[in-house]
Amino acid sequence: MEYNTYDPSPDLASFIKCFWSLKVPQEASGTKQQILPDGCLEMIFNLGDDIKRYTDSDDFIIQPASFVMGQLTKPFFIEPTGDVDTFAARFYPGGFGHFVKIPLQDLSNKETEFSGMFDPNKAKDLVENIRESRNIADRISIVEEFLLSIIDKNIDSNELINATIDTILSTKGTLGIEEIIGSSKSKRRQLERKFSSMVGLSPKQLCRIIRLQSSLQLMLKNDGMDLTQIGNESQYFDQSHFIKDFRDFTGISPRKFYADEKFTLSSIFYAQE
Repeated sequence: MEYNTYDPSPDLASFIKCFWSLKVPQEASGTKQQILPDGCLEMIFNLGDDIKRYTDSDDFIIQPASFVMGQLTKPFFIEPTGDVDTFAARFYPGGFGHFVKIPLQDLSNKETEFSGMFDPNKAKDLVENIRESRNIADRISIVEEFLLSIIDKNIDSNELINATIDTILSTKGTLGIEEIIGSSKSKRRQLERKFSSMVGLSPKQLCRIIRLQSSLQLMLKNDGMDLTQIGNESQYFDQSHFIKDFRDFTGISPRKFYADEKFTLSSIFYAQE
């Protein structure tokens, strides 16, 4: 399994967290892998064989060859049918909202093909150019050129949303919304409505996901670290609160996470954050 990340250009560094590529030969692709919420939307290009995404324990769809993966509020399973060759752009929370005019909560927990949100002709050219590209540098250049060609038409910066996102990320989701924006109910309702449209999650959902991601990274980078210490460092109210959030987003307890092979791919992704 070969997973690599790449920095965006300075022009897009405030929107794109990274570009990434994943190559897995069929003989090493293994079984179902569970993908966890991380607060980011992604533009994904599947350049290898088909990938199944399970809608329940037995039923599945075939993911499109190119799509935007909306915000996840729950984990889901994927399973390669052969060789994996994937290239993607991972956006910061709120980053992708600068390139489209549709409410991002409409994209949650599903794949949306590019033609459903971009000019169909431009989307078609983008996909064809990526497929014809020779290397990662070319792919990054193609996606960045595409994004820079549409950003000025759609950008709508909101200082309150940006400040809220920055605070959630810098504090690793440990602050409550009232601590971030104050106790004004009208201000909170206004923020939540605009926040969901721009980010695809409510502020509370993003806080929970970012804090859980922080816990996962501690677990992956400190093998054998006491789970009580991890919960404390992530500033959960108590151990039961930590375990509940962990179960909500992974389906298992923290103690079982290390030995569960279905998290192999997620572990590779989040260990490098």
